[in-house]
Amino acid sequence: MSRPISDFARCDCNAIHEDVISMVRTKLPGDEKLFYLADLFKMFADSTRIRIVSALLLSEMCVCDLAVLLGMTKSAISHQLRALRQTRLVKYRKEGKVVYYSLDDDHVGAIIAQGLSHISEN
Repeated sequence: MSRPISDFARCDCNAIHEDVISMVRTKLPGDEKLFYLADLFKMFADSTRIRIVSALLLSEMCVCDLAVLLGMTKSAISHQLRALRQTRLVKYRKEGKVVYYSLDDDHVGAIIAQGLSHISEN
C-alpha cells in the first residue's frame, strides 16, 4: 500500500554537506557503468525473461525444453534468450545440433536470490 505524499520525509534545510558530496562523487560509478547497470536491470523487468532465468538457475536447458516448460513458442523463447545473451546474463554451448543455455555466471543467480529475498521480507 502506498503512503500519501504528505507522509514522506522532506529535507527543508538549505545547508549543503560538501564533505558528503565530495566523498560520494569520488565513489559513484561513472555514467557509462550506470548506463549498463540500468540496461542490466531492464532485462529483469520482463516476467518472461525472469521465468527463463529462474529455470536456467535450476538447470541448463535447450530452447525446446524452455518452450514446453513455459508454454511458449520456440521463436518467443529464442527472442528473449537473444536479449539475455546480449546483456551477458545467459550463455550457450552447442552439442551437435542442440544448443544448451545456462546462466552466464554465479552473479546472475545471486541477483535473482537477492531479489526473491527482498520481496519475501515482511
